[in-house]
Amino acid sequence: MFSEADIAAIFLTLKLATVVTIILFLVSTPIAWWLAFSQSRWRTIVNAMIALPLILPPTVLGFYLLLAMGNEGWLGQLYSEVFGSSLIFSFSGLVVASVFYSLPFVVQPLQNAFKAIEREQLDLAATMGAGPADRFFSVALPQAKNGFLAAGILGFAHTVGEFGVVLMIGGNIPGATKVISIQIYEHVELLNYSQAHILSACLLAFSFITLFILYWVSDSASFIRSSSRVRLHDE
Repeated sequence: MFSEADIAAIFLTLKLATVVTIILFLVSTPIAWWLAFSQSRWRTIVNAMIALPLILPPTVLGFYLLLAMGNEGWLGQLYSEVFGSSLIFSFSGLVVASVFYSLPFVVQPLQNAFKAIEREQLDLAATMGAGPADRFFSVALPQAKNGFLAAGILGFAHTVGEFGVVLMIGGNIPGATKVISIQIYEHVELLNYSQAHILSACLLAFSFITLFILYWVSDSASFIRSSSRVRLHDE
């Protein structure tokens, strides 16, 4: 059913998506928190910059990332000085590019989840002596858990489905940068439609399941909030 190249591409894609999702959580959480509560005049600019990958063609984003991450780019030179190797056409390059490309898919759900937090509870925790970290983990995180779940699913799924950016940054090196989308493209180029169909059907099923889970989580959260309001009203 799957060739060795297909299996290698699948495992590489899952590895990439897992690493990128973990990094995105670490990077996006403080950004989303700041965007949700800050009154800074820079907030609109930062919001627009983070949302750029939503509307930019992947080739445009990939081109500028290629310039920055190449041997003559500032990011590529920095990486070369620290690690002694090239950032482009490597798994590390795919990770960096994917983090930029999938950033809004994690920041925005977290930002919306943080906005929905009841500020009174945070203020109450502060008056009781809770520090910023304690308020985040004991008050904010439990209320924003559905936002974190949605952000994780979206970030992971979006990374799995990348094509243009990863092609420009990583190429199609087997076992190193050839992910599922690149493998499908190569099957089509070789007129191997049967294998392309199998991998495409897998991605189609994965995408449907992802959306189903997202809508199920959203509907469940809405039902819980409505039930809570009814109970409070009755009391």
